[in-house]
Amino acid sequence: MASPRKKSAVATTSRARLASVIKSARDTMRKDAGLNGDLDRLPQLSWLLFLKAFDQRVEQVGPLLDPDYRLAIDAPYRWQDWAANPDFSGAELKAFVNDKLIPYLAELKGAEGDADDPRNVLSTIFKDVTNRMQSGTLLRDLVNLVDEIHFDSSDDIHTMAFLYESILKEMRDAAGDSGEFYTPRPVNRFMVQQSFLELGESILDPACGTGGFLVQAYEDLVQRVETDTQRRRLHNDLRGIEKKSLPYLLASMNLLLHGIGAPRLVRENALLQMRDATAADRVDVVLTNPPFGGEEERSVVERFPKGYQTQETSWLFLRAILDQLKPGGRCAIVLPNGSLFANGENSIGARIKKKLMQDCNLHTIVRLPQGVFAPYTQIPSNLLFFEKGQSTEEVWFYEIAPPDGRRGYSKTKPMQVEEFEPCVEWWGGVKREGRVDGGNAWMVSAVEVEKSGFNLDFSNPHDGEELAHRSPDEIVTELIKVEDEIRGLLEEVLDQLKGRV
Repeated sequence: MASPRKKSAVATTSRARLASVIKSARDTMRKDAGLNGDLDRLPQLSWLLFLKAFDQRVEQVGPLLDPDYRLAIDAPYRWQDWAANPDFSGAELKAFVNDKLIPYLAELKGAEGDADDPRNVLSTIFKDVTNRMQSGTLLRDLVNLVDEIHFDSSDDIHTMAFLYESILKEMRDAAGDSGEFYTPRPVNRFMVQQSFLELGESILDPACGTGGFLVQAYEDLVQRVETDTQRRRLHNDLRGIEKKSLPYLLASMNLLLHGIGAPRLVRENALLQMRDATAADRVDVVLTNPPFGGEEERSVVERFPKGYQTQETSWLFLRAILDQLKPGGRCAIVLPNGSLFANGENSIGARIKKKLMQDCNLHTIVRLPQGVFAPYTQIPSNLLFFEKGQSTEEVWFYEIAPPDGRRGYSKTKPMQVEEFEPCVEWWGGVKREGRVDGGNAWMVSAVEVEKSGFNLDFSNPHDGEELAHRSPDEIVTELIKVEDEIRGLLEEVLDQLKGRV
């Protein structure tokens, strides 16, 4: 292996240059016969970006900050040893990556039980990584392009994170066809904002996917950091669990790009992880959008107490979270309409909601319109906010209405963060003061919920009030708008069908 090329001491990458490099990288991967679509290309790009960023932001900086810092990766497996060498190419490079580099990284062992040891992070990521590129020459071209990206400054990190998230969005659209659901950024932002996070609080997403909630929480809290101790504590307080290897890799890269060198992510079945948790593992805040509509295997279901055993994943997540929270802890969780509905007082869903309302103050349910999670699903969803330690006396509902008389959202017309602003104004701050019943908001007592068999699927009682005071002209105009929207949606469906022919 020839010696790597030397680079200037200071290197920066503009947003335009980064966009150009990423485009060239994707074009290069499209030429390789081993990669089929973004579901192959993005993981390939991500693990290479991860190694480049890790080398520059962790391995090269670590010894400067800590004289006792131990390099996580030994030569010749460091990025600067092999990737920065333009003469190392073709079959020789491909064999090195496949037979030596990836196996070496997958077998790294850090200090046992040390979540901050980067070797543990690297081995967890790379035990499922595969180089899918068949051409060693194209692999060399891709590595050269990644090596042009620099992470020397905070501006570089923010720019790369911005571009990476835009690629992630495209990836999520493709993943939706394979059953993966992701939370739109406006929903992430609203849930984090209305959780009123504080520095020093432990924050968990037990279904972290590509890390959207954790990144949003970090962006919210890092603005308040004033010392290195606070920064290290913040990095340690952001925790995620992800079952699948691809989202785990993408989340690790996402957090690294936001400045977290050793993300506290666990690749496990979150339900088992939470059932095995001790009191020391409990957290202050849970922010999550658990998978719903799926079924857990019997061995997982049997880990739950009698009377709460169900194969419905969303119910199990909700039940597990109740034990995962510290006393006084709080949660913001996405649940589908079906989870609010209870088909009988003795159903498992009703029992879980009864326990929720006995153990926690379920103070707010935000009802989302249809299509917020398009293109993955048209199922209407809800955001539940609760605090552990005090029983529920009343539940406030707030219904988010689509703009301009629309009935819902679509992939081409997604929800915008500004559409949560009326709800934020109504919320009443951290103490939820001054809430008013009327319009989009209404309150239901815990007694009413109990009488309904713990059915939380309450519709807005004020829906007919506005209609009763509208003129015939307004109603007809509204109907025309609805017809136009339906026509637009049907045209979208038609275009998609044509595209499959």
